Amino acid sequence: MQITSSALSLNVPDVEASAAWAQTHLGFSVAMSADGFSSLSHPHAGFHLIYLRTGLSTFRPASQAGSASGLLVVFTVDDIDADYARLREMGVDIVTPIETEPWGERYFQMADPNGVIYQLVQWMTPEHDQG
Repeated sequence: MQITSSALSLNVPDVEASAAWAQTHLGFSVAMSADGFSSLSHPHAGFHLIYLRTGLSTFRPASQAGSASGLLVVFTVDDIDADYARLREMGVDIVTPIETEPWGERYFQMADPNGVIYQLVQWMTPEHDQG
């Protein structure tokens, strides 16, 4: 198998709200869009972030139509503290404040207008731990 590209597809009630949020706060841009659909790209994400409106008759498998409940969209960044400060200043809904796990994962979580949870993470070495 040769994979040529990757995407994460999220079923949300308000496609435009999530797409605008990802553009404003995470630096994504629209690659394609149509009624009930938006595909976003980012030069460093490694995949497209796709939003599909809940209730689309074309959604398959139909048994999985609904929300992104329980899913985390995670991005590794190189300056977690600067991103945390910037996003808080922008008024982003921070659902888990910044913290560092004992194994070196420094992260925080935020929610978009549809309740999709995004996590930014930076792996800290012991000499750079900001605990």
